[in-house]
Amino acid sequence: MLDESIQELESRSLARIASAKSPEELEAVRVDALGRKSGLTQFSREMGKLAPEERSRIGKLLNSAKQKLEEALEVKKQQFAEAALRARLDAEWVDLTLPAPGPRRGHLHPITRIQRELEELFVSLGFTVLDGPEVETEYYNFDALNIPAEHPARDMQDTFWLDGGNLLRTHTSPVQVHGMERLGPPLRMIAPGRAFRNESVDASHEHTFYQLEGMMVDREVSVAHLLYFMKTLLTAIFKREVTVRLRPGYFPFVEPGFELDIQCLICGGPGCAVCKQSGWVELLPCGLVNPNVLRMSGIDPEEWGGFAFGLGLTRLVMMRYGIDDIRHLQGGDLRFLEQF
Repeated sequence: MLDESIQELESRSLARIASAKSPEELEAVRVDALGRKSGLTQFSREMGKLAPEERSRIGKLLNSAKQKLEEALEVKKQQFAEAALRARLDAEWVDLTLPAPGPRRGHLHPITRIQRELEELFVSLGFTVLDGPEVETEYYNFDALNIPAEHPARDMQDTFWLDGGNLLRTHTSPVQVHGMERLGPPLRMIAPGRAFRNESVDASHEHTFYQLEGMMVDREVSVAHLLYFMKTLLTAIFKREVTVRLRPGYFPFVEPGFELDIQCLICGGPGCAVCKQSGWVELLPCGLVNPNVLRMSGIDPEEWGGFAFGLGLTRLVMMRYGIDDIRHLQGGDLRFLEQF
């Protein structure tokens, strides 16, 4: 009876090994046939009850069954390993004769895109694009713009002061002074670039931001010229009509001065974190150039006049693309940047 049970277990296990569809099924067969609580182990424990002559015969039968099962298991295991290797090679196969895919193409940052659009627009209107140093002297950043040391306007610009009395420019207006000194009137110029202010960072303020400031100096320049160029600018950028308001504003380098606000394009007017719940975003401080600024740059204000404006590129990008937090723009998060 015991020998028949061993042969039956051997035949059944061999059949299960042959039909196993996965390594997991194969392992289940091994545990059932050769495990500590398996059939062969149980049969081995029965040998103590046998007569000596029977014990020898059953022992040989058990060893033979165990050897056959182990060999069958190993063969099947190798088959599974070879099949897995073939599948991996098929999945990872590379045709080395094909050309390499090449690097992934990048794209421009949204601030760069808007800046280039504006540069193209103003160049088409006869303006020159100028650049200047980001580390400036106190004279060009303040004094030459009619902001002397005791002027309260300095308190409005939290400045990063450097060793030696220099500073990180708080606006791109110093480039206008350099331009007037170097080019002289008549002139049309814009100055895009980075500016820096020691401000607390929140949804609408950053310590590093981008501006574009412009200036036109010629004979008989009026507020009408200023409004024409500002309307042309906004129409070109937003590709649609936007609601604006012009209100008096004070800036030492223009007289009269204005604040051109745009209705918040994030909330549409009810108020949000970007517009500080007001429904409006300050976008274009502007005005006619103060005669003192012209005079300090060697231009006679009796003969020449001009207008100047400053545009926050960073805020313009937020309005254009519906970005509700300025910190996203320089956060370095590729998930955000890849949207543009």
